[in-house]
Parts: sequence; structure tokens; C-alpha cells
Amino acid sequence: MKRAGASIILKNPRNQVLLFLRDDKPEIPYPNLWDLPGGHVEDAETPKACIMREMLEEIETDVSACHRHAIYDFPDRIEYIFLMDFEAAAETIPLHEGQCLRWFAEKEIPWDNLAFGFEFVLRDYFAGRQRWDDDGEVQD
Repeated sequence: MKRAGASIILKNPRNQVLLFLRDDKPEIPYPNLWDLPGGHVEDAETPKACIMREMLEEIETDVSACHRHAIYDFPDRIEYIFLMDFEAAAETIPLHEGQCLRWFAEKEIPWDNLAFGFEFVLRDYFAGRQRWDDDGEVQD
């Protein structure tokens, strides 16, 4: 069985998304690349519980108002993508993992420097596409 991850697209009123720059450590996957906030779903944890826990740990932010936006079946994992409106200056958000946070408009995203295949997720998001489940229902 594939491992599961949960990530979140935090978007502000200017249709920018919040990304973080991963640490520049050779022992971690995708060092020094931009990433969506998120983490691995632990045993007996739901994807929503995971994203809520991870965001409290990583950026001290309550994301309980988020909703599921999509599910991606990547070769190495199933990724649950959540979506939430969020407004804060990047430099005021506490960051406990990674080098920095930054808001990006679609045209500013470093498409060739994104971790974990998230270029597909963000291209779908900006194109207004959602991934559907096996029953043909939108993943909310």
C-alpha cells in the first residue's frame, strides 16, 4: 500500500499561493526546492487531521476551516490536497521547517524548482481543475 500525504494550498485574496523553501540539507528529499505545506499521514490519522496537525507544528496556523480540494495518485504516494483562504504577510508567519515562506502569483511560481510533483497540483489549481474520485464526485 502506498503511503499517504496531505498538503494544503493556502490562497490569499490576490490569488497567490503560499509556498515554503525546503531546507538545504542533502539528506532530505528535494532539498532547497519550493514546496506546498504539508506532511505524511500517520497511522490511524485521517488526511484532514494530518494537515491540521502539520500546520500547527510547522506554521502555527489553524487550518480546521480547510476543505479537501483534490486527491492525486502519484507513483510513490497518494496525496490529499486541501484548500483554504488565508491572509497574512509571509514574514509574520512562524516557520518551524524550511528556510522561508513566500506568496506566489501563478506567473511567479518557480515551476522547475517545485518538490514532490506539485507542479501538476498547482497547474491544475490555477486552471480551475479538480481531481475526481473513482465514483465521479468532486473531492471536497
